[in-house]
Amino acid sequence: MQTSAVPDLAHTHARPAHWLATATAMSAVVALAGLLQPDHAGAGESGGREAATAAAAAPAPAPDATGVELPLECGGAPTVVVKQATGDLDGDGGPETVVAARCEAGSGTPPSGIYVLAGSRAGEPRVVATLLEPARRQSAGELAVRDGVVTALLLGYSSPDVPRCCPDEREAVKWQWIGGKFVESGEDGDDTGSV
Repeated sequence: MQTSAVPDLAHTHARPAHWLATATAMSAVVALAGLLQPDHAGAGESGGREAATAAAAAPAPAPDATGVELPLECGGAPTVVVKQATGDLDGDGGPETVVAARCEAGSGTPPSGIYVLAGSRAGEPRVVATLLEPARRQSAGELAVRDGVVTALLLGYSSPDVPRCCPDEREAVKWQWIGGKFVESGEDGDDTGSV
């Protein structure tokens, strides 16, 4: 008789207790794997976690300038928004709206005010900053928001003799939220003030 090179496997005769222990262990592994699945596992389910997360993470829309009372003194004449741009200016993930507005006039170019609008807790738009005071006697030729920076081309007059239809001075400026306030700088980056 030849002896086997394989050791005696007496424990291969399974008993019901062995099968029960194996089934319990496998159930625990499957349950643990179900708990540790990545979030995208429920993507195919209608009403899954991803849909709820995406809806909750969607930012509120930018504030609408329509109907917002702007701090312009127009002597009873209506105000008109001539330019607007939107973007996240303070890094909170929600967009703000920047508007250039002036008094409505029959002729000439009244000075502009440039204002930042944000939503209140109730969702109503409100003015949170004035970037350009109308007292500077300039109007906004261009207005944009890119990467949290407001840029504008301001038009003005070199003297009172220049007709108000035809500004003869141009100034490129930008405003950026730094240290809890808007800091104004010229095209070359020189700091000109803060709001």
